[in-house]
Amino acid sequence: MLATSLLFLAASAMPAEGSPSLASADAAWARRDDGRTGARANARPISEAVSRYASAARPADAVEPRWKLARALFFEAKFTGRQRDDQRALLERARDAGEEAIAILRRRTEAVGRSASTDPQAVAAALSGESDAAPTYFWTAVAWGEWGLVAPRIAAARKGCAAKVRDYAATVIALDPAFEEGGGYRILGRLHHRAPRIPGLTGWVSRAEGIKNLRLAVKTAPRNFVNRHFLAEALADAGGAGKAEAIQMEKELVADTPSPRHLVEDLAIQEDAKRDLASWSAGS
Repeated sequence: MLATSLLFLAASAMPAEGSPSLASADAAWARRDDGRTGARANARPISEAVSRYASAARPADAVEPRWKLARALFFEAKFTGRQRDDQRALLERARDAGEEAIAILRRRTEAVGRSASTDPQAVAAALSGESDAAPTYFWTAVAWGEWGLVAPRIAAARKGCAAKVRDYAATVIALDPAFEEGGGYRILGRLHHRAPRIPGLTGWVSRAEGIKNLRLAVKTAPRNFVNRHFLAEALADAGGAGKAEAIQMEKELVADTPSPRHLVEDLAIQEDAKRDLASWSAGS
């Protein structure tokens, strides 16, 4: 298996969180758009960020480098033109890094006698003082969700992929509904929209819940490109009056100006929106 799980090494062996190693990784992450071609990122800057975050994540109690590693691996998998097998390997690494960060947070709460429950509300209450909690659960949910899209369907089901995404997204909402511009709502809505309903595994999936949560995401951050695109796709798939709303949303999205804070990501969403509009027009 190409994916590797980060090793828990002695904290004294590597720089701690807030160290120059993490700072250099953050600097590489900030350069992730350098050398891009349209919506495709140059692999070199993000590969450098991944390598540096992996080094910074070697201490056994380092949470921040792990969720940032998951974020960087997601970007490398999605926006550098990788083939499906390579994407899956990178997303497995992202998934594993996120799970390690969650395990560290859980050990911290247990050490001070807080709840060890996996219920999202209880988890959020136990982690209310942890600044890394929301990004950890958010990027781990992203990693699981994206991995589930490129992994064999049975393998994803056996890993409990959909339930993990659901619970982690709900935890993000409980921690901070506005985090990553409605990110918890966005993930939960997309899950309910796209996840297959498998008896005994994902019977809880609801297309109506998908639209509800995506509308909450758009309400939280109405300019966010991903929120708008995901809602448009959910409305189009629902059919009826929603199709006209979806077409208008995608047209406005294509005409909008991408954010310089996540340029490659927004450009990629605009390309997806253009493909949707062409497909919907052909199918009408």
